[in-house]
Amino acid sequence: MGFCVAIDGPAAAGKGTVSKAVATHFGFAHLDTGLLYRAVGAKVLSGMEPAAAAQALVPTDLTARDLRTPEVAQAASRVAVVPEVRAALVQFQQDFAARDGGAVLDGRDIGTVICPTAEAKLYVTASADVRAKRRFDELLAKGMDVTLVDVLADVQARDTRDRERVEAPLVAAVDAVVIDTSDLSIDAAVAAAIAAIEEVRA
Repeated sequence: MGFCVAIDGPAAAGKGTVSKAVATHFGFAHLDTGLLYRAVGAKVLSGMEPAAAAQALVPTDLTARDLRTPEVAQAASRVAVVPEVRAALVQFQQDFAARDGGAVLDGRDIGTVICPTAEAKLYVTASADVRAKRRFDELLAKGMDVTLVDVLADVQARDTRDRERVEAPLVAAVDAVVIDTSDLSIDAAVAAAIAAIEEVRA
């Protein structure tokens, strides 16, 4: 039997970290759906049209080394507003969610659009300032030349684009458990997520 956990939230809120930990805890498969859009964004940066890039996507594209750069992140956010791109990637995600043994998907529209009937839904969020500082520290650790002001502006731009797009805007599902990680440690955020899922499974 399948069991789907849908985890949504804005950039750098911690949903990826929480999702991986939850998947490990329950023995579920994990899909970072943002990687799908990053992979498409990377193809677009190399010269492909967005829709063609999405339709040509293969699993190995998700393991490309340069998917975590700011340029690819911006490209991913831009292609995510293209209806043809979203349509091409929906089936991939829904098939993953329906797999036997359980699945955790994290993204922007999992609980609202991709898996509206998911057994468990979480919305992981944090303030823009906290998220920008996390992303800034992450990029610095990778040796990238960035400023906190620029990273905050980037986070805010992505938030606006994600929330205001016509197709599947970023919003918490009405039945999602909201976890604000602004003042939570990673362990505390993971514990809150596991508790919410266990309550549904009980």
